[in-house]
Amino acid sequence: MIITFLGTGTSQGIPVIACDCDVCQSIDFRDKRTRTSIHIEVDGKSLVVDTGPDFRSQMLRERIKHLDAVLFTHAHKDHTAGMDDVRSFNFKQQMDMPVYARKEVIQQLEKEYSYVFAEHKYPGVPQVETHEITNEAFEIAGTRILPIEVMHYKLPVFGFRIQDFTYITDANFIADEELEKIKGTRVLVLNALQKENHISHFTLEEAIQLAQKIGAEQTYFIHMSHKMGKQREVEQELPEGIDFAFDGLKVEL
Repeated sequence: MIITFLGTGTSQGIPVIACDCDVCQSIDFRDKRTRTSIHIEVDGKSLVVDTGPDFRSQMLRERIKHLDAVLFTHAHKDHTAGMDDVRSFNFKQQMDMPVYARKEVIQQLEKEYSYVFAEHKYPGVPQVETHEITNEAFEIAGTRILPIEVMHYKLPVFGFRIQDFTYITDANFIADEELEKIKGTRVLVLNALQKENHISHFTLEEAIQLAQKIGAEQTYFIHMSHKMGKQREVEQELPEGIDFAFDGLKVEL
């Protein structure tokens, strides 16, 4: 399995374009975070979790030429706004794109992308094939996917476990029964928005505590906001076995 972090940032806390603070002026490429998304190569298949506003540029940057399916964690725009760009893969692969999401997410996609789901479609619009998932294991072309239901304030969000890899974004609470599903994970990806308290995201300290409780061999933090600070400075505060991910990072299991 090869994991590629397409994006590790968030719209939360991003300043205006004219900002001249230390983070915005940083020359460290790790501080240039696009919206959170990940690409997974497993069992010969190419999967993407979430298509945020930066989806097109992320896929071009990583030169990903084939895509077998898209999984959505939840319906917030910073995780779905790039779905229109699956049309390039429709054209190249001559197939509808399988999309996996819970019922409420599919319903939201149908509203926001009504032209995609219209009875009489305009030529060239994205072609998708929706698959409703619940909090039960499912398969994509023979690969088992185990949803992990987490809470993003009051909104249920799906993380996903694939073999020894678990991916969780946009959360500030995980119930004990869902934590049980994560046990034995070798590589964990977890959101850590900022140092200050937040109503719907884990803070840095909360994410560290949860990562240590889960005890994966390696944990990577994602979904960091501008408020987290410069990576080379904040990473000094991280315990062994926990690191910040960055756009373009590749991990092989």
